[in-house]
Amino acid sequence: MQKSLKILAQSTAVAALMGATLAAVAPTGAAQEYDPQINPADFSATITNPLFNWPIGKRTILEANTEEGEERIEITITGETKQIMGITALVYRDRAFLNGQLIEDTRDYIAQDKQGNVWYFGEDVNNFENGKLADHDGTWIAGVDGAKPGIWFPANPQIGDEYRQEFYKGFAEDMVEVLAVNQTVTTKLGTFEGCVQTFDWTPLDPESREHKFYCAAPGGVALITNLTTGEREELAQLRLDGPTASHDDDDGGQDDDHDDKDDDYDDDDDETDDDDDKDDD
Repeated sequence: MQKSLKILAQSTAVAALMGATLAAVAPTGAAQEYDPQINPADFSATITNPLFNWPIGKRTILEANTEEGEERIEITITGETKQIMGITALVYRDRAFLNGQLIEDTRDYIAQDKQGNVWYFGEDVNNFENGKLADHDGTWIAGVDGAKPGIWFPANPQIGDEYRQEFYKGFAEDMVEVLAVNQTVTTKLGTFEGCVQTFDWTPLDPESREHKFYCAAPGGVALITNLTTGEREELAQLRLDGPTASHDDDDGGQDDDHDDKDDDYDDDDDETDDDDDKDDD
């Protein structure tokens, strides 16, 4: 996909970053120019962005009808953190189920700068097939092997803002453009106003094209529309008193009554030596 991108510093949402100036968001061919400067003192694991806020205990569920079947995405904030590039990043745990079976368990790492921009510092990915751990495709960590953090969601999104959400050349190159503000969307959970609409895409996969709607009431994504298939992933549940880091993982990756139980699975079943609770500077 050919796309001429603006210089992110022109956006008031990011131009005044405190010690974390994001360089030009260049076309893929000039990706080597992307070099955000990160000052750990300017970041916090407390995520309070009005349109993307994640207090400990928050949990959201999005649901979609896909060609493969019923999909459910569960996002949980337990209070876990991870050290990356000298920054304490919050674990944003994102699990995907297809027809009730776990297919992906990802720990995304996010932190907020002093201006309110939420940055993305990488992810540890566990992909499952037939209930068994298959691989870790999609994993990247900022500061490792040339990978660099990006903006997950800006403090003050303006129409026309364009930015890298992640950058691990050849593996993770998601891009975002703000298309509209003050949008209204309706999902299974209700109708939300004052939403920001983004266009999410990657030069690595021309079919990966989505519209996302970030809304203040849920403090996150309320709706994702797949522009290739037309499928809608809708916010169906929101809880602010979900499981915390003191809960034990216990369900072996299987689906359960997600209204009343902690859906976490036992990480020991992964048969890997990944210890996500340890600091990984």
